[in-house]
Amino acid sequence: MTEDGNVVMPEALPDWDYQMDLRLRRIVRVDLDRARSQSGLPGDAALMLSTVWTATGSNLSGPAQHVRMTDSGTTSVEFDVLLRGADLGGLLLLDTALVLAERRNDARLSSPRRAGSVLWSDRVALRLQGDAPQFPMAVIDFARTSFPDQAAWHLQISGGLESATMGSLLLLVNERNTITTTAFENAGKPRPVDRIVLSAVYADTARTMVEYALKHAEFTEDADFPDESLGATLLSLFDQLFPEQSINDIRLRRSQSPALFASDLQAAVKIFEVS
Repeated sequence: MTEDGNVVMPEALPDWDYQMDLRLRRIVRVDLDRARSQSGLPGDAALMLSTVWTATGSNLSGPAQHVRMTDSGTTSVEFDVLLRGADLGGLLLLDTALVLAERRNDARLSSPRRAGSVLWSDRVALRLQGDAPQFPMAVIDFARTSFPDQAAWHLQISGGLESATMGSLLLLVNERNTITTTAFENAGKPRPVDRIVLSAVYADTARTMVEYALKHAEFTEDADFPDESLGATLLSLFDQLFPEQSINDIRLRRSQSPALFASDLQAAVKIFEVS
């Protein structure tokens, strides 16, 4: 579901950001008699229809809903799942499975016997992407933290380069800075002033991430970081910002001419180029 109402689940959400919770609905029709018969189970075998979500960007997953079924005939099950945007990112996978609800000692040797045995399964995927920052964000009062009261935002980076990106990055926005908080609230449909603010945030977060990467000697073009890891994300950022330059050249420029490096980065992120 979106603010415009129900829509058929697309392959990707181009306007998604971490402030956007997702509500997913799915109706599954199950022929219980046929499922038991084709699995070699007794007619009174209890079945369970369950759905589990996984977000590759955050490395988080969890059970969404499950329904126990002991009836016969054909039945329809409607799943209604609400997922917090802060828990998501990357590719959202929704796995639905029909399983044996409890152990059956009287089943045939060739039939499922253990609780949880999968009789049928299905997976749908949704790519979460957009122009808004693609990592978790929190709006807090900087006066209650060690950050300067007048700062508008702060990108917090923790963990090593092989850590999951979504567990390593957190963008903190100062709730006292209403211009910035409003820009993020409007990130899906930004006004011209919001685009300027978001451009400044993107430029600053890109600089912070690039500088963090360059501090690590193991950060090179030949490095083999796991998918969805901080290192892989930083390599992708470098490819986007400096497609024809080596990491070593960028590292030397930052060390020998930090002012020129800052200007190069402004040009790379196309700061304030708003449509």
